[in-house]
Amino acid sequence: MRHPQTDLQQYNRFIQRKRAALLAALLVTLLAALLYMGIGSMRLSVGDILRVLGGAGEAKHVTAIKNIRLPRVLAAILIGAVLAASGAVMQCVLRNPLASASTLGVSQGAAFGAAIGIIVFGGGMITNSNSNSTVAVNNPYTVTLCAFVFGSISSLVVIAISRLRRGIGPGGLVLAGTALSAMFAGGSTLLQYFADDTSLGAVVFWTFGNLGNVGWRDLRFLAVVFAICFVFYFFNRWNYNAMEAGYDTAKSLGVNSEALMLWSMGVCSLSAAAAVSFAGIISFVGLIAPHMMRFFVGDDHRFLIPGSAICGSLLLILADAAAKLIDPPVILPIGAIMSFIGGPVFLILLFRGRGGRD
Repeated sequence: MRHPQTDLQQYNRFIQRKRAALLAALLVTLLAALLYMGIGSMRLSVGDILRVLGGAGEAKHVTAIKNIRLPRVLAAILIGAVLAASGAVMQCVLRNPLASASTLGVSQGAAFGAAIGIIVFGGGMITNSNSNSTVAVNNPYTVTLCAFVFGSISSLVVIAISRLRRGIGPGGLVLAGTALSAMFAGGSTLLQYFADDTSLGAVVFWTFGNLGNVGWRDLRFLAVVFAICFVFYFFNRWNYNAMEAGYDTAKSLGVNSEALMLWSMGVCSLSAAAAVSFAGIISFVGLIAPHMMRFFVGDDHRFLIPGSAICGSLLLILADAAAKLIDPPVILPIGAIMSFIGGPVFLILLFRGRGGRD
């Protein structure tokens, strides 16, 4: 007969390993962010970066870091964290390993909204720093607002479908999101067909994904979104663990499964829509980051949600660093880089059997 004290010690060691995995991931992410800020046309050492962050350093280093590189790396951290944590929660409440903002139509809805903001309202024209052409900025927040609204509409439609057709199931919701994605993609194509060259270029550039357009005011908004959604996830972490065993098991443990799914989907979709509306379409972050962290922390959402957030931040930092280093001084689209990274990683996870559920 096993002694209870032995079981407690094993459980404590089990928890400590998960905490150590989270701490290691956090330290790697912080180191990557520090090294990332040294990349660019003006190379900076770690010492230069630390001096600027400490309130000293040369004037040109202060300008480069505080005005350009620090906002960009913070955008990668916040947007990656929001998308990845939302993906982890969606995969749990929908019981579908393929659930994420991109597979449920949120990203495509935001792209359609951005196309409306640029082509119809003529706002938020984006300057492409990688070319010699410059586009005037009429209203830089029009495109962001339209992208957020239509990304939110997509999520609300999916939630409404789940309410009206209670037997549709989690897999049916993903299929509904796929159908919405196709509709929004078709709408975006029609808008681009009637657009002039300048507007068409702005729409295409927005859909590439770009962290350089996120300023300090945008970061404050994203930080608020980050805080709200993570407070919600924190208070429901045990409920998500119950949901992992199935809806019926969760109900037997006192969890209102249907309400939790609807509220979680609302929070996840709105937060993902907010992130996408500022940075454009960045695929695979919410899909692969949770699966990657399951290798280290398992399905315990006390550790999986923060671990996914850290992993999502790290993925975006590495993708944006690659976008800078592949063909300098040109900065390649982070959305395309993330797809090149995410596609093979997801296939590896799938073939190793970690992408599905038992």
